[in-house]
Amino acid sequence: MARPIWTGSLSFGLLNIPVSLMSGERRTDLSFRMLDSRDKKPIRFERVNADTGEEVPWKDIVKAFEYDKGSYVVIEKEDIAAAAPESHESVDVETFVDASSINLRYFEKPYVLVPGKKAEKGYVLLRETLKKSGKVGIARVVIRTREYICAVMPDGDALVLILLRYPQELVEFDEYKLPEGKPSDYRLAPKELEMAEQLIDSMTSEWNPADYHDEFRARLSDIIKKRIKSVGATTKFEEPEPREDAATNVVDFMSLLQQSLETKKRTPAKGAAKKAPAKAAKSPAKKASKATKKSTARKAS
Repeated sequence: MARPIWTGSLSFGLLNIPVSLMSGERRTDLSFRMLDSRDKKPIRFERVNADTGEEVPWKDIVKAFEYDKGSYVVIEKEDIAAAAPESHESVDVETFVDASSINLRYFEKPYVLVPGKKAEKGYVLLRETLKKSGKVGIARVVIRTREYICAVMPDGDALVLILLRYPQELVEFDEYKLPEGKPSDYRLAPKELEMAEQLIDSMTSEWNPADYHDEFRARLSDIIKKRIKSVGATTKFEEPEPREDAATNVVDFMSLLQQSLETKKRTPAKGAAKKAPAKAAKSPAKKASKATKKSTARKAS
C-alpha cells in the first residue's frame, strides 16, 4: 500500500475534512546504470572543482545563482528558508470556479485525496456538491517545501487534487509564428473542410485509456527479463508498508455550513492573512471554529 505524502485536512468555509494526500500517478520508466564496459563495474560521478579538478566534499558546496555569464551570487540556507512557505499539511480552498473555465494547459500533476477515519461524510458532501454544481475548488497546497496552486475536483468516487501551473510557466502563443485568419486565407475549400469532418467522424470512438500501453517499455522489459533469466538471477520487489490515516470525530456539518454562509467566510489567502492586524477582534465564525476544534481535541484525547 502506498504511503501518504502527508496527512492533514481539506478546508473550505468553516469545514475541515481530514484527508491524506496520495500520489495520483505511477512512474513506469525503466532506469539504467552506467557501467565500465571492460569489467562491468558501476561508474561513479564525483563532485569536482571545474578549475582544479579536485573533488569537493559536500560540506564545502554552496548554492548560487548565475546572474551573468561566470558571475554568481551565493544563496545561503537562511535565504532559502525565509522564502519557503510555512510547512503545513492542508489544502485551503480559496474560491470555486466553473470546471470548464480552466484551460487544459494549466493542469500539471494529479494526486488523490483520501478521507481520514470517520471523515467520509464531509468528503462525500464536497464531492457530490462539486459534481452537481460543475465547480472545482481552487486552493493552495504545500508539498515538501514548495507551495502550489491546485484544483480540487470530483472524479468518480474520488476527490482529486491536480497541481496547476502558474501563468508565467506557460509560453504565450504569440511567441511562435502560428497561422492566423480564416480558412479561406489558406485556400481551404468548403469541400475540403467537409471531407476532413467526415474523416474525423469515421475515426471517432469512445475514449478508453486501457486501450493504450507503453509498447516500447513492454518490449524492453521482456528483453531485460530474458537477460536476467539467462544469468540465473532473480529479483524481488518490496511493497511499502501502509500507514494509517489520522482519526477524526463527527462534527455538526449543518451548523458549520450555516455559519459559513452567514459570514460568507473564505479560507484567506496567505498574503491576506499576514496583513491582518495582530490584535483584531475575533469574529463569531472564528470563535465557532475554535470551539469546534477544542471539542474535537477533547474527544480525540
